[in-house]
Amino acid sequence: MFKRTYLQSDQQPKFEDQKLMLDNFDIQDIHSQMHRVVDTEKVARPKSIELNIEDLKCFEVVKHQYQKLGVVFDNCIAIQPSNPAFATNSGSMVLMGAPKSGYLEATFLQPVQLVSALVTSSQRLALSAYNCDRQLLTQTILPGANLANSDSALPPNTRLSVKADEIYSITFCAFDGQFTIDGFSFCISG
Repeated sequence: MFKRTYLQSDQQPKFEDQKLMLDNFDIQDIHSQMHRVVDTEKVARPKSIELNIEDLKCFEVVKHQYQKLGVVFDNCIAIQPSNPAFATNSGSMVLMGAPKSGYLEATFLQPVQLVSALVTSSQRLALSAYNCDRQLLTQTILPGANLANSDSALPPNTRLSVKADEIYSITFCAFDGQFTIDGFSFCISG
């Protein structure tokens, strides 16, 4: 059997009691603390940006179109691949290194932590990340061609990513090759 115990108070709480008065609460302090928590969360949460390249025109030189989003390109054009070996992931537009084939560069207006893209290449391809002094931070390699309808072990539109603190620029380089980029995205501290 359970024994029930009841606690009773001889006094009813009154609004005049000091403990219950709203005047004793520092509303400004609570409001300030909430803003500090919210501000801390904003700083700690990275902001991910994926470029929408579908609005570009075919053979448009891509340079400053995404400057407001924080990235500027060099040696880059937008294309609609006519060669089925360079299949797109979604939509019809991709980025390609041109006029110098096999090379594309992106420079960030503020440092980023992560850069990612879907890559289809006719050759081995290196994605390299650099700091503000143009020193190599990290690199990832697509080990060989990954064209559609080929005997490649890698599917077309393979995701390549580089992650490091303070990335100021990246390059895609496929020596003596062609490549396309889709799904280009990057993360900055927000």
